[in-house]
Amino acid sequence: MPSKRVGTKKPKSAARGAAATSTSSRNITARVAAITKSPLEACDSDDKLQSMLKVLRDTAEPIDVRLATLQALQAAAFSVVAFESCRGDYMATLRAVAEDADPELRQRVLGLLAREKDGFAQQKLLEGLKNPEKALVAPEKALQLLSYDVHADAYPVARAIIKNPPNPEAKREALRLLAADAASAPMFEKMLRDKDELAEIRQISASALHALQPAKMQAQAREMLLDTKEYPEIQATSLSALTNFGDAGAISADKPLMKRVTGLSGGPANKVKRTARQFLDKYDA
Repeated sequence: MPSKRVGTKKPKSAARGAAATSTSSRNITARVAAITKSPLEACDSDDKLQSMLKVLRDTAEPIDVRLATLQALQAAAFSVVAFESCRGDYMATLRAVAEDADPELRQRVLGLLAREKDGFAQQKLLEGLKNPEKALVAPEKALQLLSYDVHADAYPVARAIIKNPPNPEAKREALRLLAADAASAPMFEKMLRDKDELAEIRQISASALHALQPAKMQAQAREMLLDTKEYPEIQATSLSALTNFGDAGAISADKPLMKRVTGLSGGPANKVKRTARQFLDKYDA
């Protein structure tokens, strides 16, 4: 009880004493230090676990204390076998905190749930992408978290964001998420050849197309190299694709391509020249 003096306490372990400090002291710094110094050792004490879960859920607690508590619980959860009996309460608490008013805590918790491939988190993230008023995190972060366990129902949402992106970061994350979607290959092929797109977007499209349909990426790389008006960044990307993944026999016999790359290898010192020489070294030209 609060009225008891420290000297009248019964002997406790150092860990239990620190846990008491972490949940009762008004000094935020001391409480955070106590949580850090006395982490939860898997499920060593149900009382201690429940006390920490209560702190994490309590919106009246200082946010620094709640964040420190979350970190301690997360560290304990790494001991998968030892933490198994605690996992149900832990996951339920994370779901309860996923919609917390504090943006940092909310994002961290959603990240933990996403890594666990939690259906509740996936539903909330998708809901926020469809209806920004319900979003718990920024759209680019939601897409990033959904990529930990991509489901087909995320693909239409990602495509809609690409058509009308709220910001450039969201567009990039949507493209990365769709890199696992075979049906998106034509879109990546189109964006790769679109000179009005940013170089970064075209390079992401190149990587995705290579993963989904490598033969089409090789064909597009050849065409972009033969295009004398293509941007240097894309020429370098095309050269890398052909150098690392091209068919040696077909490329060595491709006289127009070899002539074009030979010309690029003699240009001013830049990435295109270096990559062109690597290409020629490989194909013995």
